Parts: sequence; structure tokens; C-alpha cells
Amino acid sequence: MEQEIVAVGGDLEPATLIGAYSEGLFPMPVGRHLGWFSPDPRAVIPLGGLHVSRSLRRSLAGFEIRIDTAFEEVMRACGDPPRPHGWINDAFVDAYTRLHELGWAHSVEAWKEGELVGGVYGVRIGAFFAGESMFHRVTNASKVALWATVELLRVEGVQLFDVQWMTPHLASMGAVEISRDEYLRLLASST
Repeated sequence: MEQEIVAVGGDLEPATLIGAYSEGLFPMPVGRHLGWFSPDPRAVIPLGGLHVSRSLRRSLAGFEIRIDTAFEEVMRACGDPPRPHGWINDAFVDAYTRLHELGWAHSVEAWKEGELVGGVYGVRIGAFFAGESMFHRVTNASKVALWATVELLRVEGVQLFDVQWMTPHLASMGAVEISRDEYLRLLASST
């Protein structure tokens, strides 16, 4: 697997971010610099292929799903410093909160007894959604948020759900890897 960085530098302005996502790039810090990545292979979740285990299906009723009610909270929870491999810093929170205010970035949140306990956030351009990160504070909360995200995207006619790099957690939920070339073809027809 190539975790390919294709550029270094630039900024996190809304036009830069939307332009980058539209071309198959996403940003992450690389030391003190901004790196732009385009992995090959690329992980995606087929919107008809999410794996929902019996235990997850039983858990669904225990959560309330909300959309875009706590975007910055979701981002900050995803960027919690004790989490391994954390990369979401204040500059990213500020930039994506601005994208959210402009209608490009969204959160799908799992709530339990009035508390935010899990969530997913990402960027939506046309029929494309780039899932950036997710978190959980109680068992299954991130899985429930991911399930709700897939259901929402299916209803809204999204064609491509990008999750960037494969992880065991995403694989267990039905994510698959595709070549960069195939990804870019799907992206071009979705944005």
C-alpha cells in the first residue's frame, strides 16, 4: 500500500480544500507542513455493502442520530490528543468548521441520554462524501454513526463514500480497496 503524499504546502482555505477533494486529494499535517495525500489503493465503503452485525443491529435502537448539530464537538472528539495517530489540530478544526458553516462539511452524531457519544465527520461535494474521521465514547457508537452516515448518503443519492485508508475496523464494516485510477474515475462522475 502506498500512502502517497503528492504535494506539500498550500493552505486550508475553503476553495483549496474543495478543489483538492474534487481532484482526489486530502490534507494531513506532515511535521510542521501540510501534506496532500492520494493513496493507492484507496478505501471506500460501497453504499450497498455495509456489514451490520447482529450485535450492532441490536444496538441501533439505543442511540439517537442527529445531523450537523455538534460539528465542532465531533471534530474535537476525533482529534482528542490521547487517541493514537492523532492529526486533527486546531488549524484543521478551524478550517473544517468554516467548511461546515459554508455547507460543505457535515457530521453524523450518535447521542445517548442527551450526550454526544460517537460521530463521523466529512466533506460532501455533489454525489461524493469523504469521511474524514470518527470517534466513540461508548461501545458501538462510532459504528452506529457510520451506519447512519451510510443510510443518509444512500437516501441522498451519494455514489462514492471515500474513507481514504483501510483499517481493520473499516474492513469489518464492509470497506473495500480500489485502485487510485478506479477511484479517480468514480470521483469524476460523482463531483
